Formats: sequence, structure tokens, C-alpha cells
Amino acid sequence: MTVAAPIDHPAFFGNQHGYYERVREDGPGPRLVRNPHGLEYWLVTRHADAKAVLLDARFSKEPRRAARALSEAGYPDQGPGSFFLPLVNSDPPDHTRLRALVSGAFTPRRVAELGPRVEEITHQLLDEMDRLHVPGAESAPVDLMAALAFPLPVLVISELIGVPHRSRAALIGWATRMLTVSGAAGGGPGERTRRLGLWFGSLVAARRPGVRVERAPEEQPDLLSALIAAHHQEDRLSDEELVSLLVLLLVAGHETTTGMLGNAVDALLRHPDQLAGLRADPELLPGAVEELLRYETSLARTTLRVAREDVEVAGAVIPAGAIVSVSLAAANRDPDVCPEPGRLDITRERAPHLSFGHGIHFCLGAPLARLQARTALGALLTRYPDLALADPGQPQHWRPVGDMRGLLTLPVRLTEAPGVAT
Repeated sequence: MTVAAPIDHPAFFGNQHGYYERVREDGPGPRLVRNPHGLEYWLVTRHADAKAVLLDARFSKEPRRAARALSEAGYPDQGPGSFFLPLVNSDPPDHTRLRALVSGAFTPRRVAELGPRVEEITHQLLDEMDRLHVPGAESAPVDLMAALAFPLPVLVISELIGVPHRSRAALIGWATRMLTVSGAAGGGPGERTRRLGLWFGSLVAARRPGVRVERAPEEQPDLLSALIAAHHQEDRLSDEELVSLLVLLLVAGHETTTGMLGNAVDALLRHPDQLAGLRADPELLPGAVEELLRYETSLARTTLRVAREDVEVAGAVIPAGAIVSVSLAAANRDPDVCPEPGRLDITRERAPHLSFGHGIHFCLGAPLARLQARTALGALLTRYPDLALADPGQPQHWRPVGDMRGLLTLPVRLTEAPGVAT
């Protein structure tokens, strides 16, 4: 098997779709790729193959199995916390047990109840964005990532978990640094995850039975209280699982939704005809969100799986012990399921995508992410009829993270620049 051109090299981040298209056109079935660390793994790019792999229990997500496979492949250890995010990296029956503990927080009814609060938070952030404008400089650029896309998901997930109001500003700063700081300055992803785990550990300690904590009435009931109650029921939730679930809810809920919001606004602003169509008919918004998810998913690739045995996928045999990743970004642009996949069309009758995954690991937070997207996009289009990119000629600044697809910054103009004719 020929190894494809190295993945996740610097040029890849500016043109990931071109890379995936070349891999997909190289032939049917998954392909072996190599990342900058020298790790070789099987990359699945076609929509049908992606769904098949995501449904196949022969591909394990159990963390110790993945850690062993990565170690044998010579992959550098990222430190404590790199692999143990229980809902992401576990197989049944543990995955089934853990998912059941948090699924109640993401039911359609619970998400609908959060709707007014999500709208309130969104408009509070936009109000603050307006206040930061200097009088007489209405056309000055605003970084929409910093003003809206970074803080909104953190505040929403904090509301859901039950993080005290006094701690939320600090949590926004922490979560933002996790997405924007890299290298030694940030301590590495494993170290940042470990520190966040310590922070949540202290929050759990302050909420255990017998510890009196002053909380506002609106902070109850919450997911944290439910998880702590489960922790005290024998064999339902370990200390490590409890803290790791909280870390996962923040990191996954924040990182993917932040990327989704930035990607969606950027895509609309780069396609004026689609933006105009959505402005003309706001009823298109739910379908537009699905098309935007398909067009530029924030979760570009799934976390790694390991083959329990030899598995044939579209004619290629993936050997036992091999590492596999599914490219959701590539599957979403498979021409076999989506005509003209590189074209953004908010009026598509059907926009099939795997942006929230598939099978038992389908994203629990999908309804909440969709709610935030509809709310944020609707508010932006209503409040800022002249919203535009600050400099359409400037290249996008993507985060250099292979499995995620998100912008570091998104400079926009909220009002029409002086001298521009309407």
C-alpha cells in the first residue's frame, strides 16, 4: 500500500478539501497516510465507508487500546488526560453507561427550554460588541471569534453544567486559551486538559453533599448536581469519570460549536448570493444550518479507532491493531451523495452530512449546537444588515489542528464602510 502525501503539513490547513479530494480520487476505499510525527494510519474519506466504519464495533475506541497502538507506532505521549475523555474514547458497556448519565441534559425538551437563555446570552454578547465600538469609527473591524464564537458556547455549556456565575468569565478565558495557545506556552494539550480537570475537581468538591454553597436559584437544577448524585451511587460513576465527563462537555461542546459558528459566518460572507437569499427568506435558516455544517464542518476528522481484527473496507484490508480515522469533512463532500459538493447551496433539499458523527458516538450535543447556530446567525443577520468581511482578500487563519476545522480570527465590519455605495 502506497502511503499518501503527509497529512497535517502546513499547506494542508489552507486547503484541506483539496487534499481530501486527491486522496478520495486516488481510488476506492481507505488510504494509508502519515502525519508530521511519523504516525501512519488509515484515513476513510468516502461517505458510505465512513458510515460503515462508524457503525462497526470491530473498530475500538477504548483508550488503553488506542494508547498502546499509538505507543507502538512511536507517537509522542501528550501527557495525562490525552486519551481519557470517557464518552469519546470508550466502548460499550462503559460508553452506554456514561452516555445514559448525561443524555437527559440534551433531550429535545431540555434544549428547547434553553432556547430563551441562549437567545438572551447571544444578544448580551452582541450588546457588548456594540459597546466596544468607538463612536465615529463604525467601520472598524471586529473579531467575531473573540466577541461571539468563543464566549457563546462556553456560557451556554456553563449554564447547562451549573458552573457558578462568578466563575464563568474565568472559564471563558481558559477555554479560549485552549483553542488559541499552542506549543510550550500552553503546556501542551495533555497538560491543559489536566489543569482543566483540576479546576473541575475543585468545583465538584464544592458541590458535594454536606458542603454549603451559595447559588442563585437559576443555577438549579443542573447537570453537575445530577452527575454528583450518580457518583454517590455504587458503581455508576468513578471520580476520574466524573471529572473527565465535565472536561469533555466543556471542551467538546465549546471547541466544535465555536468552530461551527465561525465557519458558518465566514462561509456566508464569502458567498454573497447565499447570504442575500437567507436575508430575503429567514425561513431558510434551519436548512441553511445543515448545509453550512456539511460545507465546512468543525470536526474534520474523528478521534482515532483501532481495528480489533482484520477488517475489509471497500476492498482494502485494515489489519488488526491498525489505527483508523474517519474524515467527516471529506465524507461531507463526497460527490456520490452530494452533487457539486464544493458549492454552498442553502436551498438544497437534502444536505446529507456526518458532521455530528454516526452510530453510538453520534454527538449528544447536536441539538444544542444547532440551536446556538440558528440563534447566533439569526441575530447577526437581523442586527447587522451590512455585516461583511473586513478584508475579503485576506486569507483565512485556520487553527493548525488536523482533526478540528476552525478559524483563529474572523475580522468583520458590522456596518458599511464609508464611501462604499449601496
